[in-house]
Amino acid sequence: MLLASFPEVIQNICIFSYDFFLTLFNLVAPKRGVGRVTPHGSPGAGGKWPEFIPPKEGDKRSPCPALNALANHGILPRDGRNIKFADLNQHVRDTFNFAPTFPTFTALFVARYLNKDYNKDTCDLAEIGLHNKGIEHDASLLRQDVKFDPDQGAPYLPFIDELLASASGKDADGNPLLTVADLSRYSAKRRAEARATNPDFVLDMQHKMFGSSNNSGLLTIFGGRVADLKLILREERFPDGWESRVRSRMGMTFFTLNRTVFKLERGIKEEDYTKVKSD
Repeated sequence: MLLASFPEVIQNICIFSYDFFLTLFNLVAPKRGVGRVTPHGSPGAGGKWPEFIPPKEGDKRSPCPALNALANHGILPRDGRNIKFADLNQHVRDTFNFAPTFPTFTALFVARYLNKDYNKDTCDLAEIGLHNKGIEHDASLLRQDVKFDPDQGAPYLPFIDELLASASGKDADGNPLLTVADLSRYSAKRRAEARATNPDFVLDMQHKMFGSSNNSGLLTIFGGRVADLKLILREERFPDGWESRVRSRMGMTFFTLNRTVFKLERGIKEEDYTKVKSD
């Protein structure tokens, strides 16, 4: 785990203090209207996304389908290279309606573990996925462990299809939805399987929380909607007309997201799947 310097500690205190204020403001502020979540003038405003082009040979991609979709639509550089940290920050914020605190902290964190200067340097999507440095970890719901797939740039369809098939919720029209319980159960299954099959398996508490944070985005940003997630996760593209399901005026804060993260993580009972495998 990275140890923050004193200036970084002060910076983090400022970010999380502001995040708390934004959380309180969102409680009383009117929500963004449907069709008006993505800011006017930003790519995807009104559900009109730039052309989708799958990555070609030599393009860089990360273990995160949301970031890869930004590149596949040309919102980030299509080759996934030479991305300014400030651009990564802004596009994540605008596209998914995060509060400014979340993408700022994340972009600063990425720059830090890559030993780069946030204001001067750039990164590639593949660098963001360095094993056990940041967002990438064993027992992913969407990728094989790095032991079996060192690249981590392409989705692993058997995992994704099994995850989507596990959806137990329904919306008002009867369409399938993933729930917190679904994600907790599948996370437990993946952790048990990875622990049993990967001789290099590592999953410390930090990366457990990273995993549950990433998985919570399937519910908050994408609303758990299987029809949308099928395109997002399998093809890493935004459906026509899609916008973030987060409608808070100032965007989703750490405090708001973490309510789902902690609930999801508390529901993970890896031992249930270990017992079944042993039997």
